[in-house]
Amino acid sequence: MKATLEEVEVFLAVVDTGSLTSAAEHLGQPVSTTSRLLARLEDKLQTTLLQRTTRRLHLTDEGCGFAKDARRIMESVRIAEDRLMERRGRLSGPLHVDAASPFMLHVLVPLMPAYRAQHPEVELVLHSNEGFIDLLERRVDLAIRIGELKDSTLHSRLLGHSRVRLVASPGYLSRQGVPEDTEALQRNHELIGFTQPDVLNLWPLPGSDGNLLRIEPTLLSCNGETIRELAIKGMGIACLSDFMTARDIADGRLVEVLPQLAIPRTKPVNAVYYKQSAVSGRIASMVGYLAEAMRAPEALWAAERGH
Repeated sequence: MKATLEEVEVFLAVVDTGSLTSAAEHLGQPVSTTSRLLARLEDKLQTTLLQRTTRRLHLTDEGCGFAKDARRIMESVRIAEDRLMERRGRLSGPLHVDAASPFMLHVLVPLMPAYRAQHPEVELVLHSNEGFIDLLERRVDLAIRIGELKDSTLHSRLLGHSRVRLVASPGYLSRQGVPEDTEALQRNHELIGFTQPDVLNLWPLPGSDGNLLRIEPTLLSCNGETIRELAIKGMGIACLSDFMTARDIADGRLVEVLPQLAIPRTKPVNAVYYKQSAVSGRIASMVGYLAEAMRAPEALWAAERGH
């Protein structure tokens, strides 16, 4: 008797989640069903794929080899299903999208309802990571990256540019005063910066060495959304992208600082993915949708419409 796709799917789910319970939750079925299907697969193959201990499961040598082959089989099945659905004019299946949390919250999430209305059978899985990730390692299909691209193995499409500018709350400036130059900025004010990467602490102002001003933060965070909230709460002056702050500026929660000295500085916003991705139809639909949506007039973050 040959192994079924259901049994193979259960096996891979156990491998990926690390336990029968987690695999059952992922597949939406009872643990007893997951256990029975895994046992039946091992019985058909007449080998032990997973060694069970009281705490976790470990792949045997045979299990490692079978897992690699099984992934290729399941991927081929998904490709065949995708192509059939595309020929019928419909897209379906999972699409894993990754972006830094500020971009996810301020740009992607507001755009997702309209995308789902167009492609209701695509299963969106949204991930937030503050740094660049390995798409293959994290099993991400599409990532939005802000800044210059370095990985030549990735396919990319430029979605737009976002300008960075200095911002602070009206309350903070009323309390601390409005800086008139970079010297006053550094001497008299709380500067909210990033723990990493350090390039984010280069502000679009002229430094004494002729380059961009490198600030010494008095308050730091690794997360842009945290820095935005600190600025809104009157904790200091921050340098953030328009896609995060355009609405705050429009609504009066933040105001621009030192616009007369600012050196216009924008960052490219790219959609990136591996060229040989098996979910090309879903990726293409999302990239095309984002590119069109971000050209719309209401896309306040777009630098092309900025100052």
